[in-house]
Amino acid sequence: MARIAKAEAVDLDTLLDFVRPRHHMVLITFRLDGSLQSSPVTGGVDEHGRLVISSYPQRAKSVNIRRNGRASVVVLSDEFDGAYVQIDGPAEVIDLPDAVEPLVDYFRAVAGEHPDWDEYREAMVKQGKCLIRVTPQTWGPVATGGFPPS
Repeated sequence: MARIAKAEAVDLDTLLDFVRPRHHMVLITFRLDGSLQSSPVTGGVDEHGRLVISSYPQRAKSVNIRRNGRASVVVLSDEFDGAYVQIDGPAEVIDLPDAVEPLVDYFRAVAGEHPDWDEYREAMVKQGKCLIRVTPQTWGPVATGGFPPS
């Protein structure tokens, strides 16, 4: 049987419920010349409903967000042909030392509890991590691919 494409408009709460169990994402930022820069990332949703992504300050995605303050995120299902959604909004980069506790929240959102939070915090500092946050402002429908409805 042919699979029919679907596109369901959702409110913010439904959007976040869709995103929470999905951690495979593509972060899209804007280069200096305005062209797109895409990065496959692991992400989650924080307690304030923002998408959170761990990164490094010198990465293109972090540099682009600092300059432009906007990003798009395509949230993918684990299955290649599963449901997905694109979310757009203001973005920010949080640096150390302010990033330590938000990075703990990021880990919890993506992987649950860590066996040694002090060790995790120390590793984030040692690695020089930062945290990217994207606040959903606009989003497309939650979509699945397939044949157009007749």
